[in-house]
Amino acid sequence: MRTLGVAVVGFGWMGRVHTQAYTRVLHHFPDPPVRPLLVVVADDVPGRAEEAAERYGFETATRDWREVAADPRVGAVSVTAPNFLHREIGVAMAEAGKHLWIEKPVGLGADDARAVAAAAAAAGVWGTVGFNYRNAPAVAAARELIATGEIGRVTHVRIRLFSDYAAHPESALTWRYERARGGSGVLGDLASHGVDLARHLLGEIDSLAADTAVFLRERARPAGATAGHARAAGGGTGAVENDDYVSCLLRFASGARGVLEACRVSVGEQNSYGFEIHGTTGALFWDFRRMGELGVCRGTGYQDQPVSTVHVGPGHGAYGAFQPGAANAMGYDDLKVIEAHHFLRSLTEGTAHGACLADAVAAATALDAMARSAQERRWVPLPGVSPPADRHAG
Repeated sequence: MRTLGVAVVGFGWMGRVHTQAYTRVLHHFPDPPVRPLLVVVADDVPGRAEEAAERYGFETATRDWREVAADPRVGAVSVTAPNFLHREIGVAMAEAGKHLWIEKPVGLGADDARAVAAAAAAAGVWGTVGFNYRNAPAVAAARELIATGEIGRVTHVRIRLFSDYAAHPESALTWRYERARGGSGVLGDLASHGVDLARHLLGEIDSLAADTAVFLRERARPAGATAGHARAAGGGTGAVENDDYVSCLLRFASGARGVLEACRVSVGEQNSYGFEIHGTTGALFWDFRRMGELGVCRGTGYQDQPVSTVHVGPGHGAYGAFQPGAANAMGYDDLKVIEAHHFLRSLTEGTAHGACLADAVAAATALDAMARSAQERRWVPLPGVSPPADRHAG
C-alpha cells in the first residue's frame, strides 16, 4: 500500500481531531486506498506544533504554514486554522498541488469558499470539507428512508443547533467575535452545519428569510493568547461584531418548507443539534446527543401513528466499521474518522465521497443570503435553483 504524506495546519482542538482520525482510519477501514503518514504539523502558537509532533509522531514541526506548502513530502493537508485563514491557506495549498481536508465554513463567506474551490479545480486536487454531522449513521439511515419514500413526500423540516459555548458573559473577545476574522459568527460556526444537513437530506434550497441577533454585545478583552472558549475578566471590554443567533425560514426546490435555528449563547443547551422531518405519511427525529437513535414514524394510519426508536447498526452508513451490532455507542471523533476515509477515497478516485468544496460553496452562499435577508428584511432567492410550480403554495 502506498503512503500519503499528510500535514495539519492549526493545532487547536480540531487539529488534534484530524490528527487522531488519520491515525485511526486504518483501524476501522483496513483496506484504505492509501496509508496516511504524519509528516508536518504547523501552528504559530509557540511550542504547540513541537508538542503535537512529540505526542503524535509528526516528522517535522513548524510555526510557518508556508513551509508546508513548499514541502515535497506533503501530498495532503488538513486546514484546521481559524476561519479567516482558510482562504489564504487553502488557495496556497491547492496551488502547491496539495489535496485539502478543510474545515467549514471554508473562509468568511461565499467568495472565500469559491476561491478555494476554484484553486483546487485549477490544480486538479481534491477538497473534502468538515461537515461531519452528515456522517452519523442515523443521518445516513434518515436519508435512505427519505429517498425511498418511507415517510411519503417531505413537507417540512425543523433543524436546530443550540449550544452554550459562548453564553458566559466573561467569554474572551477572541477572533470568533470579530467580523474581519470570525465572519458571520454563529452562521458560519453552527448554521453552516444546519444548511449542509438540510441540503444533504432534502435537496437544494430555493429561497430563505432570516433574522439574526447579538445578545451579548460586549465581551472581555483577553490579556494574552487564548485557546478554545476561554474566559477573561478584570480588563477592558470590546464590542461583539457578529451574530449570536439566527432563525431562518427555508423554501426547498422540492416544495418542502423548513425552519433552521442556531444559537451559541443558549444557556442550558450543550450541543443540542438535530432535526425533525415530516412527510405526508410519516416523520423522522434525530438528536446528536443520542447519536445512534433515530425516531421513525411510518405507516398508513396518519393520525395517532406511533414513533419507534431505531437503534442504528451495521448497514447504516459506516456504522459497521466501528461496532459489530446495533445500539453500541459511537462518538463525535468517530464521525471525523469516517470523514478521513471519505477524504482518502476521494483524492484517490477523483469522485466525491462525503462533503466536498461544492457543498462548502453552496452552504456559504446560503449563509450570505441569510445575512442579507436579515439586513434587508426580505426573502432572498438562492442562485442556480429551479423551483417547482408550487413554490409559493400555501
